[in-house]
Amino acid sequence: MAEIKFSAEELTSVVNKVQLYFQEELDREIGQFDAEFLVEFFAEEIGAFFYNRGLYDAQALFESKVEAIAEAIYELEKPTTFK
Repeated sequence: MAEIKFSAEELTSVVNKVQLYFQEELDREIGQFDAEFLVEFFAEEIGAFFYNRGLYDAQALFESKVEAIAEAIYELEKPTTFK
């Protein structure tokens, strides 16, 4: 798996969310540097879990779509005298 990297805009948005969470839920202020460090830590240490979950979800969706296509093709079949 490639290293998880965010664009500057994405990182700013995520850092803001972390800071807001700390303020609202923990009644603590966290600076931008500390919030960025925390985001990088989570990306490195647990990012793969979220990445893999996304892959599993994508695979399940793909499989369900393929099954639906197979069923649609089966419905197009014309009756024949072959058994």
